[in-house]
Amino acid sequence: TRPHYQPGELVDYAAQSGDTLPALAARFNTTVAEIRAANPFIPEDATTMPPGMPMKIPIYYLPLWAPPFPILPDHAFVNGPTAIGFSAAAFVASQPGWLKDYREYASGEWRSGAGIVDYVSTNFSLDPRLLLAILEYQSGALSDPVQPETSYALGYRDRNHQGVYLQLVWAANTLNNGYYGWRTGRLAAFDLLDGSQFSPDPWEGAATVGIQYFFSRIVSGNEFRLAVGPTGLARLYRDLFGDPWQDAFTLIPGSLRQPELPLPFQVGQVWTYTGGPHTGWGTGEPLSSIDFAPPAQTSGCFAADAQSYVIALGDGMIVRSETGIVVLDLDGDGNERTGWVIFYLHVGTEGRAPLGLQVKQGDPIGWPSCEGGHATGTHIHIARKYNGEWIPADGVLPFTLDGWIARNGAEPYLGALVKGGLIVTACDCSDAPSRIRR
Repeated sequence: TRPHYQPGELVDYAAQSGDTLPALAARFNTTVAEIRAANPFIPEDATTMPPGMPMKIPIYYLPLWAPPFPILPDHAFVNGPTAIGFSAAAFVASQPGWLKDYREYASGEWRSGAGIVDYVSTNFSLDPRLLLAILEYQSGALSDPVQPETSYALGYRDRNHQGVYLQLVWAANTLNNGYYGWRTGRLAAFDLLDGSQFSPDPWEGAATVGIQYFFSRIVSGNEFRLAVGPTGLARLYRDLFGDPWQDAFTLIPGSLRQPELPLPFQVGQVWTYTGGPHTGWGTGEPLSSIDFAPPAQTSGCFAADAQSYVIALGDGMIVRSETGIVVLDLDGDGNERTGWVIFYLHVGTEGRAPLGLQVKQGDPIGWPSCEGGHATGTHIHIARKYNGEWIPADGVLPFTLDGWIARNGAEPYLGALVKGGLIVTACDCSDAPSRIRR
């Protein structure tokens, strides 16, 4: 456990991948101004901190901070560069557990156990090895040939989440809620099932807190302490996949900047800003996505007119094209797990850019629709990922389109786009304050 610090005492901290000043201030119970005063070398326009950079942070002690134990590095949490080359199908087939013979009808088709893991891993952008480790820890999916007689393989007892697929969807969503909550500073403590409060050690990384948060939803007491301690998931993961700490890969580099991006429609058009920052996939964190709807005389689901197509936000390659979804890779290596990626949701099937297509900024990639996921009206949902990590739409790396900067609202889907003194307010009502011209 940590010592009892004096108020404002300066403690040593080495910046970790993805750290930002607002998040550090939340974790150490201090302010950005105080961190800046103690580290005057940090430039005014700093975005992400360079990993390994030594800092002094004024700490304001909280009595319930948990003992430190890093479970996984961040690069082993997201579906990023270090996941390249891993085959869930080959790994599951090599294990004696029940998952290799499991099949379930999930999201419109029959899928194998490994297929379900891959599908959830891709959608939520989580490393498939993390999902496999959790399946093994909770249900012996890789080691026990006999499947447990329960519809709740991961221990989340909810009638709306029966079967491996929906249990994994819930798990992935919960993991992301914890990871990005810590990453942004919006989650600094949470309650366990027994009603006690858990405050992660402020030195922990986002992956560790994501896993702590996941287990906090399904177990408590000694079961919780075991799961998040040295003999819990961390040891199981190492036994299955080797020591992830041996790889020093930096997931989010220091001073990251978003490339210049335009609004997602043609010059001269007026669209509606229908959704401020909200989840990229699932519910809750990360608030990485924003929504636009094309001009229309009607509400609800309609076919967008021929000129109301969605454009490529940059030069690159289409690396995923499926029902409702187009993923544009901006770094040219053809891999969704690396570099900057634009995720488009609710792209109609007709005219949707095919897999492997090379595009230039401004090229059509498809038309907005209601396809893919939940939609009450024709629109396009766009989000950014970097090295597989969802980038929050508001923060030190705000979603910036033609100089319009996304700002969070009081709750998801609210908020605004701001450019100088101009403000466009998110509303699915298509009123004048929500219209934006490119």
